[in-house]
Amino acid sequence: MDDLETISIHLLGALVAGGVIGLERSYHGRPAGFRTHALVCLASSLLMLVTLYQWKWLPGVPMDTVRTDPTRMAQGIMTGIGFLGAGVIFKEGLSVRGLTTAASIWITAAIGVLIGVGFYFPAAVGTVLTIGTLSLFRWIEARLPSHFYAHHSIRFDRAAPMPEAELRRFVTDAGFTIANMSYRLSDDGAWFDYKMILRTIDPANISRYAEALRGHAEVRAFRISPTGD
Repeated sequence: MDDLETISIHLLGALVAGGVIGLERSYHGRPAGFRTHALVCLASSLLMLVTLYQWKWLPGVPMDTVRTDPTRMAQGIMTGIGFLGAGVIFKEGLSVRGLTTAASIWITAAIGVLIGVGFYFPAAVGTVLTIGTLSLFRWIEARLPSHFYAHHSIRFDRAAPMPEAELRRFVTDAGFTIANMSYRLSDDGAWFDYKMILRTIDPANISRYAEALRGHAEVRAFRISPTGD
């Protein structure tokens, strides 16, 4: 097998592996999806091919006069990919979103490095395990008990707000605990708002609580915004 054929196999393999992982991310609506993962894996493979074919850099120069460390290229790739991973992580309320996508970008780069140096078996196993982690573990995680958070605001007439103690009992009876209670008077002075973060272990409490608020005559407006994972 000549060099051109070997290089083509490396690059196509990286493109396929990255694309497969990216498809899972795109399917779940993540900003770094199919094309991003494919390009990350392809770029990692390309850079490792640079070290794999070192004698191409300086044609005519005996290789025993040149000393290079291929692992330094891999280290540079994995360090540089951190900047791309950081770009998909952002904080929303009490939640931090994008950590899984950042991790998938990082492991995609690692798979690209393996394919770039011709370690096809660990690259193939890594691709399968990555897809399994992103899909099967999602199913397991969805069935594990965990706390569910939501931002909540509720509005009353300034002259007749629900007493805080009564509101706390009302929210607690609906299956929530309250954190970070705050208060706001509207600019025109007509409305008084409570703002808080709700926590529950049963997400179904949200819809039941919203239905109870709809039937409460004193409530003028409310908002419940679940935080993302």
